[in-house]
Amino acid sequence: MINDPLKRIEELALPLVEQENMFLVDIELKQQDMNVVWVYVDSEKGGVNLDICSKISRELSFQVENEEIFPKSYRLNVSSPGLSRPLSDKRQYGKNVGRTIKVKYKQEGEYEKIEGILKEVTDKNVTIEDESGQTVTTDFDNLVETKVVPKI
Repeated sequence: MINDPLKRIEELALPLVEQENMFLVDIELKQQDMNVVWVYVDSEKGGVNLDICSKISRELSFQVENEEIFPKSYRLNVSSPGLSRPLSDKRQYGKNVGRTIKVKYKQEGEYEKIEGILKEVTDKNVTIEDESGQTVTTDFDNLVETKVVPKI
């Protein structure tokens, strides 16, 4: 087995994902009865569709098997991160402008929380407006966790 299978899978997945005008959000390895690899992809514009995920999965599976990254059977899943996962890449924020988010962030050494509408995203920071109309602008470097709040 390769010393760092996740790193190698990332190296293999990156060009496949970028070829589809998407970006790699995260890769997870869950070791159960068999290795289960989750590859999370996203797009700055629009969503992630099943056909693209299937295409990336087929091509990546072929390469993983060709390099014998896992000595035993494994399962590979390519998916969007979904609403339950926190935003982890700056590129995910732009398409969520106008949506309700929950943010935990650092301010002057303390942890703060706000829930509100994501109003603006720049290269360096985000602006959130809570229901009372108060706005908070914080640098990406100060963000601890951001989750999109689904509206039903």
